[in-house]
Amino acid sequence: MSVPGDVGPKHFAYLQLVMGYLVGYAVIALVLLPLYYRLNLTSIYSYLQQRFGKWSYKTGAFYFLLSRVIGASFRLYIVVNVLQIFVFDQWGVPFGVTVAAFIILILLYTFKGGVKTIVWTDTLQTTFMLLAVIITVYLIATEMNFSFSDLFSKIKSSNYSDVFVTDWHDKKFFLKYFFGGAFIAIAMTGLDQEMMQKNISCRTVKESQKNMFTFSIILFFVNILFLALGALLYLYATEKNIAIPNHTDDLFPTIAIRFLGPVSGIFFIIGLISAAFPSADGALTALTTSFCIDFIGIKERKLTEQRQKSIRYIVHISFAVILLLVIMYFKAYLKESVLNQLFTVASYTYGPLLGLFAFGLYTKLALRDRFVPVISIIPPIICFLLNKFSSEDHWSYQIGFEMLIINGFLTYIGLLLISKRKEIKL
Repeated sequence: MSVPGDVGPKHFAYLQLVMGYLVGYAVIALVLLPLYYRLNLTSIYSYLQQRFGKWSYKTGAFYFLLSRVIGASFRLYIVVNVLQIFVFDQWGVPFGVTVAAFIILILLYTFKGGVKTIVWTDTLQTTFMLLAVIITVYLIATEMNFSFSDLFSKIKSSNYSDVFVTDWHDKKFFLKYFFGGAFIAIAMTGLDQEMMQKNISCRTVKESQKNMFTFSIILFFVNILFLALGALLYLYATEKNIAIPNHTDDLFPTIAIRFLGPVSGIFFIIGLISAAFPSADGALTALTTSFCIDFIGIKERKLTEQRQKSIRYIVHISFAVILLLVIMYFKAYLKESVLNQLFTVASYTYGPLLGLFAFGLYTKLALRDRFVPVISIIPPIICFLLNKFSSEDHWSYQIGFEMLIINGFLTYIGLLLISKRKEIKL
């Protein structure tokens, strides 16, 4: 998970978000992973069925599907849009054709054996993306005649380097970022079937916890590298009088491809593609698995192996088509930074999951299960209205990443209202 957002004054305030991620990953390792292993879960949302009932289970699985479809579409949109702007527009290829071709290639990759190659493809995508970042930093330093120490001093002396924002009205207020980052990590990793599937596939909970803590340490340094890159890109653009794109997500590819020479451009494109295929494959596989298990109940139904395979293929292709349509929608209507939009949407869709799991873990109350779907819809609507109201300058207070916490809290309160006054043992 890399830090989101536009580069601007106090850009390194995102470091508070990263520190929050570390706390969130510790909670996942010490609280959620032991629970998942103890219950021997295939789908983590089946915990909700064991704890509350069928409708809670379906609600959790639905919000995962919604979150993963939107999240995967955002990530694919970033990749396809960059390729479209810098490659296919020059050839006169329409955006819809590019997206369709990309989705078809991902499907072929999956059917060819993408699932079996998750470990090495994850390593490949990480390697190429980090190479693209490191090469870009090196080339910028060379172009600007900076030594290694000069890079740090230039960033430190710029207005991008301030870490702490102490104005509590501001979206970047350090406590908002810290606690928002912690809960984003818990929700988008610990309560996400795709992200957790790789962790609960380890032989023991201790091995899984070791992987989680190792990943969190690596994540910290990777995000510092990306923060440094973001500041350098703006310093370079200012130095070279490069116009900042309307969508700031396009700044990195603009500089890497058009201003730093073919080596940077090639590694950037390879990094994008190598990251896109495993990421999209993992998302489609997780969506297919969740829908087949959580909604179709493919394991409980007495179907032949061939019939199960046919159902999985149909579901897999259906989700690929849905991703295509959502990406086309983004192209037509998306106006803000893609990464900021991703985290904003995640605040709406992961909030009910956060509230459901928190209620299950920290109370011993039962629920009137049939009302859970209705209760889970109300908090995201309230949060959307709050966000819209605050963004129109009706308040001096700006809602930021704490939106997820508010959403989860409102869900928790709603569940209290439909709880039964008796204890449950699990």
